[in-house]
Amino acid sequence: MASEKTLAIVLRVVEFSETSCVVTLFTRDFGKVGALAKGARRPKSSFESALDLLAVCRIVFLHKSAETLDLLTEAKLERRFRNAQRDLSRLYAAYYVAELLRELTDEGDPQPDLYEAADAALSELEGATELARVVLRFEMTALRLLGHLPALGGCAACGQPIALAGRHPFALAAGGLLCPACRPGHRQVVSVTAATIQVLRQFAACDSDTWRDVTWDARTCGELRGVLNQYVCRLLDHRPRMHAYLGLLGHATR
Repeated sequence: MASEKTLAIVLRVVEFSETSCVVTLFTRDFGKVGALAKGARRPKSSFESALDLLAVCRIVFLHKSAETLDLLTEAKLERRFRNAQRDLSRLYAAYYVAELLRELTDEGDPQPDLYEAADAALSELEGATELARVVLRFEMTALRLLGHLPALGGCAACGQPIALAGRHPFALAAGGLLCPACRPGHRQVVSVTAATIQVLRQFAACDSDTWRDVTWDARTCGELRGVLNQYVCRLLDHRPRMHAYLGLLGHATR
């Protein structure tokens, strides 16, 4: 069995026995990993309390055969998520980041850019950056990197460019905007304003910090949260658990 070293974000910890636990980790170099941490629950273990939910740690693990848990042999804490003690809303947002990583990714599929985006989002949530802004940026970045970004520049059906003006049909099932010619016959379609689409475009842009300065009113903020929440639910085929705790993201930013 090969011994591997990498950085990882702890997504889930489940008790396995009196002394051990099963962890789900999102690693920088190997993607999502499920591993058995033997002895992790002992008072004095080689994991040094590194396996806290949302913690970033440096791990060593052994690859096992297919459909078998890997074996975690070492975990050294790099950074612990501490905002849980100061701001419950930021803790819920961090849980949402972890939930999207668990739900949208497959085991053993390396996504180093997504790891960096998640690590950056958790760091932003520890700071003073506006909560709704951080969450929206991570959602749009994750959707783009994983190939699920909705069509925001052209028609999802025919690819024809769409000039933003007024309101536009957004097809949840088809995956984005529809032109007038393609609108008939599509189901699960919602109407969104040009302002909402423009905000989503800016937050989805790669290698750009313009999302930090985007402003929107309460109506636009509520609409983009509504359409994005529905889109994520449609993509996962169920409602993320943390959506119930993120109503605060519908507030306006100026």
